[in-house]
Amino acid sequence: MQRRYYGPMTARHPLDFLWFLPSGGDSQRFASPQTDRPPDPAYLREIATATDRLGYYGVLLPTGPMCADAWITAASVAPFTDRLRLLVALRPGLTAPAEAARQAAALDRLSGGRALLNVVTGGNPDALAADGLFLDHDARYRQTDEFLDIWRALARGETVDRDGEFLSIAGGRLLFPFVQAPHAPIWFGGSSGAARGIAARHADTYLMWGEPADQLKDVIADVRARAAALGRTLRFGVRLHFVVRETEEAAWAAANDLIRDVTQDQIAQFQAYLAKSSDSVGQSRMQALHGGARCAL
Repeated sequence: MQRRYYGPMTARHPLDFLWFLPSGGDSQRFASPQTDRPPDPAYLREIATATDRLGYYGVLLPTGPMCADAWITAASVAPFTDRLRLLVALRPGLTAPAEAARQAAALDRLSGGRALLNVVTGGNPDALAADGLFLDHDARYRQTDEFLDIWRALARGETVDRDGEFLSIAGGRLLFPFVQAPHAPIWFGGSSGAARGIAARHADTYLMWGEPADQLKDVIADVRARAAALGRTLRFGVRLHFVVRETEEAAWAAANDLIRDVTQDQIAQFQAYLAKSSDSVGQSRMQALHGGARCAL
């Protein structure tokens, strides 16, 4: 099947919209197992082709033990899409920089220059330990900084020698380059000062949580100033869930239907779990905004 290329050389819009590929499964309602749908290949391909046909800029592929592998899933849907960018996770500490560079370059070539890379340092120590990573919050971000320093040098075509706190490499090279120059764009999120510093040094797009506009304004100003001090500029993105209907009344009715099976006890249990298990600054900011309430009108 011949596919046309609509890759990064085309002009960027001032605002891009991405969808979500539910590789951990899908559901019509939260906390409603009877509406669950497994992430079988045909369904994921259907979501990807529909998103491509509707003109979305790309899709986020989630990562973690509750999801199908993002890289293999991205490779499985790439041949069935024309323009859709594939936002796939780089995992510092779980993959060596050289191997991650080869994987990313291969996906970029396979897709005709449509790979996007979402650097995920992680914010749940228990989940990270289950994957074999035992560093604390600040150490993980120092490791991420080293990872991206090596990864970006490889991706630029350099021969790389480094001997760092966490990662070392001798004579590393990437023999098969990216379609995109100098490499697939790096997207990165994290609300802590350490994360913002890494974004300023390495990211092309800085991702934020869906916070109130005045808080987002402060975050953007801080990260933009950090990047400017290094002679860099970034784009910014926000992760939001949209409920779209013809009228506001219909939208709120749909939103209420999404959470109609969620109980206050379930909310309290999940909030307690996050408070105990997460060291993410962004997650704690979101919990403070939520306040444990069942939001509906």
